[in-house]
Amino acid sequence: MTDIISENIPEKPQTGRSVKQWLRTYEGQKFYVSALFLLIPLALLLLFTFVPAGSMIAYSFQERDQFGADPEFVGFQNYITIFTDPDYFITFKNSLYYLAGSVIQQALALLLASILCAEIRAKGFFKGVLFFPYLMNGVAVSIIFLKFFTKGNPPLTQEGTLNSVLMTFGIEPVRWMDAANPVLVNCCLVFVSIWRYIGFDIIMYIGAIQSISPDLYEACDLDGANPWQRFRYIVFPGIKPIISLQLILAVKGAISVFEIPYIITGGNYGTSTFVIKTIETAFKKKQVGLASAMAVVLLIIIVIVTLIQKFMFRDESEVDARETARKKRLKMSGKGDA
Repeated sequence: MTDIISENIPEKPQTGRSVKQWLRTYEGQKFYVSALFLLIPLALLLLFTFVPAGSMIAYSFQERDQFGADPEFVGFQNYITIFTDPDYFITFKNSLYYLAGSVIQQALALLLASILCAEIRAKGFFKGVLFFPYLMNGVAVSIIFLKFFTKGNPPLTQEGTLNSVLMTFGIEPVRWMDAANPVLVNCCLVFVSIWRYIGFDIIMYIGAIQSISPDLYEACDLDGANPWQRFRYIVFPGIKPIISLQLILAVKGAISVFEIPYIITGGNYGTSTFVIKTIETAFKKKQVGLASAMAVVLLIIIVIVTLIQKFMFRDESEVDARETARKKRLKMSGKGDA
């Protein structure tokens, strides 16, 4: 006979004993209390997440001029429009600027975190300085850099603070917000994004590096490892889960950028992002079905990136635990059959 061990599942009511009597037992009380604690969060999750998500998916296959209008089923036409209409597809291209910027941001954050984890003077001060931009309001940051690059009055002129400094040193002013040069405009916006969010990444990496056991560093020093070997064999494996999390957040952030480009350029000059275009489609053009399809595409991209990350950055201890549990089940099954 095969032995089945179940430690987490409560014992079922025995034959001849009612459910009411079973609920009075220790196992029954534990199940009852756990169910009560989970009931409200599950209800909120269902009401505010899964139901709206289901409605959004249903809307994505319809043509709706507004939320209360009679829908018309159009199949996959909304999705075809997203990937064939240049006005919508260009937003994916603009996301590549932020994706490339996020790679630079992660590399700089990891470098600065490694430096700040070393024994240097005033590292607490530098941590505060680097983290401060993340604490600032995003709208305030965008307005500051709007004045930094331009005069700030539409149409955007070039007499900003940066050009004033350049002209002081005899350097010709640069048209940072030039409609004829969308690459430069997007690069400026990416710079603002890096300046705003790099502090959060630095703090995350510092916490991960400091959580590594000091014994590993001591063993590494005894073996005569150089700084690169120390990072490669000690630091990187120890912070791999955080790197994995940061990559997910970086891709999600690159696709869902809204605040900085919307305030500085309003999505003009070839800087419109996927989220800006989605909001304009829903509330300005009143094409709710198409906007819902764009939201579904964004959700699918994030899910795919998450699955890829799970596959590429699997925790070795988790894999070993699963393999051990599998071998144990096979052994027990063989013993039972015998």
